[in-house]
Formats: sequence, structure tokens, C-alpha cells
Amino acid sequence: MKTRSALLSIVVALTTAGVVALAASQGGLEYQGLPLFAICTALAFIIQWVAFVPAFVLQTEHFYDLTGSLTYLGVVATAVTLGNQDPRSFLLLVLVTIWAVRLGSFLFLRIRRAGSDRRFNSIKPHLATFLMTWTLQGLWVSLTLSCALAAMTSKQVVPLGPIAAVGALLWFLGFALEVIADRQKSQFKSQPENAGRFITSGLWAWSRHPNYFGEILLWVGVAIIALPVLASWQLVTLVSPLFVWVLLTRISGVRMLEAYGKRKWGDDPEYRAYRSRTPALLPKRPRA
Repeated sequence: MKTRSALLSIVVALTTAGVVALAASQGGLEYQGLPLFAICTALAFIIQWVAFVPAFVLQTEHFYDLTGSLTYLGVVATAVTLGNQDPRSFLLLVLVTIWAVRLGSFLFLRIRRAGSDRRFNSIKPHLATFLMTWTLQGLWVSLTLSCALAAMTSKQVVPLGPIAAVGALLWFLGFALEVIADRQKSQFKSQPENAGRFITSGLWAWSRHPNYFGEILLWVGVAIIALPVLASWQLVTLVSPLFVWVLLTRISGVRMLEAYGKRKWGDDPEYRAYRSRTPALLPKRPRA
């Protein structure tokens, strides 16, 4: 049953990516007679499958997150090299690169310190389920990047303007929130007296998941930067920030951490009070 579900998930992931690639390739550039957007989408999956082979042989997930970040870098570099080399494309390249390098190094160092990721314990021994996780990472990369890729591979070239400035501002705000929140939580957990406790200070007094709010906000910024050169079916790629929101709030991220928090501290009056006064995602000034 697990094998069948895993294979079905792989088919759904590839079909979804294919449909978005087909739509986003309309009005897009080609390379060697093939749609450049589709080439970049295919590259996102190929990198995952290549990395999967040694990961399965060695039974390790240690470079899973790092591979995801390197895939972002490889895909946007390919898009800019073979596609538009205008200011908008280079701006998107720089923003995605900064985010990917920061997140990849953060997650890689975190798993190095932890030793392993318990989420993979029941997955990696089985070829189909482990391959599924790598394929889903390809979908994550391709859908999250879809707005940026559509802009980089679009036949339209529009000068940067106020809309791009607004998008860049939202990106910087979201990136700052994510970095600061992650740093505050890391510093909190590094103190022995906080072992087994939950953080309620800093940005975490404003939101129970400020890092995820920052993540969503920065991809909204990317979509806004890309928007002026999107036309017709390319507008399908505006699913990118919506996909990030659904992924972080309904599939992983918030949903999983909220369930974990309830299991661990559900009977703690202080934790219940923290939940009642602090929003799950959208930051709100703490009550005095």
C-alpha cells in the first residue's frame, strides 16, 4: 500500500509540474527548439533523481535539504544563462540565490548538529517512498520558482519600475523576518536552561511561526516582481506564493509543529496562554 501511494504521489507531482510547465511555456523563450521553462522544470527533477541514487545506497538524508537549495541555484542560473539577461531577471537571480544559500546552509548545519531527521526513519529504507520524497522536492522547487522562471524565460522584457520596487521591499521584509526568527529560536534552544521549553520571546511573541510568515511574504515579493512580464497562461505561475502558503500551513511547517506542540505542552497552562494570545501566522503586536 505504501509503495502504491508513493508511486501515485510521484505521478501526481510530475503531472502537476508538467501542466504548469506547459502553461508557463506559452509566450516563453525556447532553447534548441524546446521551451526553456520546461527545460528548467525538468532540470529540477533530474537533479533530485541523481542525488537520490547515492542517498538511497548510503541510506542517508543528510544532503536532502542541501540538494534542494543547490537545485534552486542551478535552475535559476540556467534560466538566466539561456533566457533573459535583463535587470528583472538578474534581480530575481540575486534574490533567489541569497535565499537559497541562507536556507540551505541553515538546514544543512541543523541536521549535522541533530545527526538525523526522524521524519525519514520510516521512509528511506524503501525505494518507492524515498524516491517520492526527492520527487516531491523537485515539485517544491519547480512550483515555488515558477513565477521567477516565467519572468526569466518570457519573451517580454519590461523595465523595472515601482511594482518591482514594492516586490523587492516585501522580499527583504520577509527575508529579514525569516532570518531573525530562525536566529532567535536557535539562540533560545542553545541555552541549557531552555531544554524542553518553547520560545515566546522576540518575534515569537508576535507570531507562533514568524519564520514561515516571512517565507510566504518573500515569495509574494518574487511574484510581484515577476508580474509585469507575465501574460496569458503564464499567469498560472502566480500559484507560487499560494503553493508556499498551502505547503507551510496545511501540509508541513505550521500544521506539523502545532500538532507537536499540543502533544508536548498541551497540558501546560503557560503554553495554552501563549496560544490564546499569539496568532499562528500573521504577526500581531503582543498585548502588554
